[in-house]
Amino acid sequence: MVAMALLLCGCDLGPDEGATGEEIYLQLCAGCHDEDLGGGVGPDLGPGSNAAREDDEYLEFTITNGRGSMPSFTSLDEFQLERLIAYVREVQGE
Repeated sequence: MVAMALLLCGCDLGPDEGATGEEIYLQLCAGCHDEDLGGGVGPDLGPGSNAAREDDEYLEFTITNGRGSMPSFTSLDEFQLERLIAYVREVQGE
């Protein structure tokens, strides 16, 4: 449990300013939601998931504020958030 907490604390170092949505996802999200958005420690984010039915504002709020055991990722600027959400939507088939 301590190792997981330390891992999560170190996750919000922030991707490069010009990182693609996929790069941001792989750096910050894939460790819990899997590389294919299929879930694992965190819930499934892929096609047909509850996340796929939520609007973009819900995803933005969840990413920036956290939810449940998910930490907040406050280091992302608005453009990084847009690219991250666009990538998730692309994989979801939206």
